[in-house]
Amino acid sequence: MVNFQNKSLLLLLALLCSAPAWAGGGWTPKKGNSYLKLSQYSILAQHYYTPAGDRVPIVTTGVYISSAYWEYGFTDRLALVAYAPLFVRSTLNRTVRPDGSLIAEGDMLNGIGDPEIRLKYQWIDQNGWALATSIGVGLPLGNPSGGETQLLQSGDGELNQLLVVEGSRSFLGGKGYVTAMVGINNRTRGFSEELRYGIEAGYRLGPVWLTGRLAGLESFKNGDDELTVNNGIFSNNLEYLVFTPSVAWQAGKRWGITADTGIALRGERILADPSYSVGVYFEF
Repeated sequence: MVNFQNKSLLLLLALLCSAPAWAGGGWTPKKGNSYLKLSQYSILAQHYYTPAGDRVPIVTTGVYISSAYWEYGFTDRLALVAYAPLFVRSTLNRTVRPDGSLIAEGDMLNGIGDPEIRLKYQWIDQNGWALATSIGVGLPLGNPSGGETQLLQSGDGELNQLLVVEGSRSFLGGKGYVTAMVGINNRTRGFSEELRYGIEAGYRLGPVWLTGRLAGLESFKNGDDELTVNNGIFSNNLEYLVFTPSVAWQAGKRWGITADTGIALRGERILADPSYSVGVYFEF
């Protein structure tokens, strides 16, 4: 059974997440319960991590994602997890010389992204410990090559399969928690397979949760280098280690507000400036 203490931690973990593979830790919602988060992610970058890991200046690039994240408990142990990027906007700024003459026009792409659907099963929920695994697919509904330049993307154009193991531990009577995850992402159409991993910890101060998360991605680099593009979001052979401090405020009995910023500590083929995300969540 999921007690009240672990249910609160599940809600926090599920609704602070900004990446679809990082969900409610080792906990699952109780039968018939749902958790929904609507969020807005944005990054406006003037720097890029090259394949060698060097941070270099680039034409200002923006990515904005409006998304929904949902967890639903079929039973106390089996849950549906769904992430849907409902609207993705990708932009390149126009560039001009110091005298104002045009070097290159700007570009933009608007569209839907690649949704992800997973089934998650909890194996252990005892004495503050929880362990779960999930398996799912990412659907190629986004545009892998758009805009006038054909360089902008709202998705990667491939059907991927993801296996994730998540373990969690609550402490201090439910005021704190730590959770860890590791996952393998199998990709198709020439994309490299990926290892995903991370660790997160949080502490509650009244109605406010403060958390910090380290999330990493390592490419097996066994795919096609020609699939690599430079928008730093959907490219092949991405690698990164990102630190994300977050805050969540339980504004009402069944809803609250979240905010976080993602800081890339290192990377390859990704945008190198901070990202920002705000959201509102609901429990029903």
